[in-house]
Parts: sequence; C-alpha cells; structure tokens
Amino acid sequence: MTLLIRKLQPTDRAAWEPLWQGYLTFYKRALRPEVTEKTWSRFFDTAEPVHALVAEGQGRLVGLVHYLFHRSTWMIEPACYLSDLFTSEAARGQGVGRALIEAVAAQARAAGAGSLYWLTHETNTTARTLYDKLAERSGFIRYRKPL
Repeated sequence: MTLLIRKLQPTDRAAWEPLWQGYLTFYKRALRPEVTEKTWSRFFDTAEPVHALVAEGQGRLVGLVHYLFHRSTWMIEPACYLSDLFTSEAARGQGVGRALIEAVAAQARAAGAGSLYWLTHETNTTARTLYDKLAERSGFIRYRKPL
C-alpha cells in the first residue's frame, strides 16, 4: 500500500471519527462527546501543543496518531509524547503504524525535542512487537489516580 502521512485537516472529521472510535473501543474506553469535541478543536488551535497526523492509503484514512509536546524537569528541550496511535484493521501489518511513529519522530526532531515516548497496555502484544523494534522499553510502570 502506498501511504501518505500528512497533517490532519478540518475536512477529515468524518474519516477521522471512525478511527478515533476504533482506538477507544480497542482500549475499552468511552469518552463524553465534549471530550472528543475539545480534542478535535485542539488539533487546529495553534496555541495548543497537541498535534495529529493521519495515514492515507488508497484514497482513505487508514491510521491516526496524536502527539503533544511538553516541558520536562529532566532536560531543557521539550519532550514529545505520542498519545494515541491506531490503524484500521484492514491496514494492519502494512507498515502504517511504523510510518506514523517515524513521522512523529521527524516532527519531534524538527521541534527540537529531546525525546519521544509512548505507552501501551501490556496485553497489546501486536503493537509491542513493533515498538520493541523501534524504541527501548524504559522499565517504568505507570500509575494513575483518578481525580
């Protein structure tokens, strides 16, 4: 499949939404509609550090990646956090995930980021096979406290 990795456009909403919902379903999450609306608007607000790229193949969106930049107490440069990565089921195993990660890495380098990192669930073995080829596991365990 020939892929085009590009910035998400406001006209992509109808094609982005099923991918976003697929991602949420995969992780067994449901968001209030206003969260998705706010997330969508942040992608196009230049004051926000949140960004989105999509993979287009055969004339349709087949993947998405959302990422953000933030400050760190461990380095001067910003850090880049790859927040969400998802490919359509039909596009899996065709290099879409790798292409999206590499595109975020290029954006992070261009922004002067000192690191790129992401999380996945320990049961996501398919994705972890790819991630183990592209990056090193940090060994950190994530904790979450709902507020």
